[in-house]
Amino acid sequence: MVCMVSRTGRQMQRYNKGHRLVVGCIPYRFTRNGEFEVLVVSSQKGHAMMFPKGGWETDESVEEAASRESLEEAGVLGIVQCELGKWRFKSKSQGIYHEGYMFPLLVTEQLSLWPEQNLRKRAWMTVEEASEACQQWWMKEALEKLVNRLNSSDLESSLS
Repeated sequence: MVCMVSRTGRQMQRYNKGHRLVVGCIPYRFTRNGEFEVLVVSSQKGHAMMFPKGGWETDESVEEAASRESLEEAGVLGIVQCELGKWRFKSKSQGIYHEGYMFPLLVTEQLSLWPEQNLRKRAWMTVEEASEACQQWWMKEALEKLVNRLNSSDLESSLS
């Protein structure tokens, strides 16, 4: 069973030395043609495109938070894979620093109904399109790390 309501409020948010902890995913899939695509979502307040992300709460693991954000914002379920990294970035709206953790999410299911479907648009894009559309530098770096990881694992599997 999937919860169809987004969490709200900041009373359960995690912080590290005053920095809000934020967790996100890069949802991805391979098409029937074997092409690699990533899923981006629009921001709530604008037309900026980004990967799903949000606050890491005290009652969940970092992987659970990443999966929850992908469900709430993008309406996808999948397998959260090994962390891509941690970034420190300044919030545009509040002017304070956050720590952001990003994970790849291999999408196994795309839902037709999801909690924030009336607030956000979602779109599958190539890496090049997503890199151009995404305006947050740290998310672009995470995407580059994911591409490098997948390329190196392809190379490793072809050598064995």
